[in-house]
Amino acid sequence: MATPMSQVIKAPLISEKNAAHAEDSNTYAFEVALEATKPEIQNAIEKSFNVKVSSVRTLVCRGKYFRKQIKLGKPKLWKKALVKLEAGEKISIFEGA
Repeated sequence: MATPMSQVIKAPLISEKNAAHAEDSNTYAFEVALEATKPEIQNAIEKSFNVKVSSVRTLVCRGKYFRKQIKLGKPKLWKKALVKLEAGEKISIFEGA
C-alpha cells in the first residue's frame, strides 16, 4: 500500500556532516517513513521543494538500546534517505534562508 505524500517526509536531517555533503556533492538527508519506497521519496521531494532529484539512497537506522530499571528496551527503527539533486538545484531550508 502506498504511503500518502504528506507522511513520506518526516523531517530534514540538519547537521555539520549533512551540510558538508550538501556543499560537496549536492546531497541532502531526510528522515522518512519506514514503509516509503525510493520512487515515493523522489516524488515527495520534487513536489515539496520544486527541485529535480537525480538519485535516492535509503538506509534503515536503528536507535540505541535503553535501560529502564532492570529491563533493556528495544530501539525504534527509522529510515534515512540521502537525496542527490541535479546540478544547480538547491533546497533553501538547508541554506538557512
